[in-house]
Amino acid sequence: MMPLPPEAFAAVSIFVFLAGLCIGSFLNVCIWRIPRDESIVWPGSHCPACNHKIAPWDNVPLLSWLILNGKCRHCQAPISPRYFIVELLTGALFAGLWFVHGWSLFTPVYGFFAGALILGTFVDFDHLILPDRVTLGGMVAGLVLSFAFPELQGRSERLPALTQSALGLALGFGILWTVATVGRLVLKREAMGFGDVKLLGAVGACLGWQAVLFAVFVSSLSGTLLGFALIAFGKKELQSKIPYGPHIALAAVLWMFCGPACIELYSSWAFAARPGPAF
Repeated sequence: MMPLPPEAFAAVSIFVFLAGLCIGSFLNVCIWRIPRDESIVWPGSHCPACNHKIAPWDNVPLLSWLILNGKCRHCQAPISPRYFIVELLTGALFAGLWFVHGWSLFTPVYGFFAGALILGTFVDFDHLILPDRVTLGGMVAGLVLSFAFPELQGRSERLPALTQSALGLALGFGILWTVATVGRLVLKREAMGFGDVKLLGAVGACLGWQAVLFAVFVSSLSGTLLGFALIAFGKKELQSKIPYGPHIALAAVLWMFCGPACIELYSSWAFAARPGPAF
């Protein structure tokens, strides 16, 4: 497909960003309601403090939070900055995926998966749980989408793509299940939540087995760096309060942007660094 003229590319980019903001607004509803077993469609948006219905002009992504100074118009109860952050993050990720993947199947599918990861991340931050709608739903969605669109797994035929997705699911689930089981036996306590196990399985189903290995490495690295940072700032006690799921989500998002390129770069470096045979 021929590249878009600059004006058309800018217009599409703005549209994608605005669409991401709207989806982020919906994700905020899900983040609040799903852990409380509330419907995500009814009733309409309302203030959780005074229960007053939020008017459409007070529900505009980003702008309403800024105009209202982060407070409810009716009761002046504070509105968490998380609402603004989630909307901006979703819009930015959608726009970024469009910049990287353009007019391809990867853009909408990766956008869908990124939205699910944002939902799971912020629920995990608030409640230390990962919803089954994200984890188990991600596993099913990964298998179905891989069969329907084999190119998501780098294949041209459906059965090999489904096999690749199933392999990724099994590898992701199996790695963290093993870590959780061995940790429980050695430490005599829960070493890892089962939601993290299912989330890595979903990553494998959606992105393939190479993404699982990438996610394990990156999430372990980011978790270690955060731990060192907390110790350096005298906040070691916060380590147990920060879930592992967001680290997996971060790694999965990085894979969607540049994971295969990182693998290729590392492979070329590793083979170039290997000494040749001595004569």
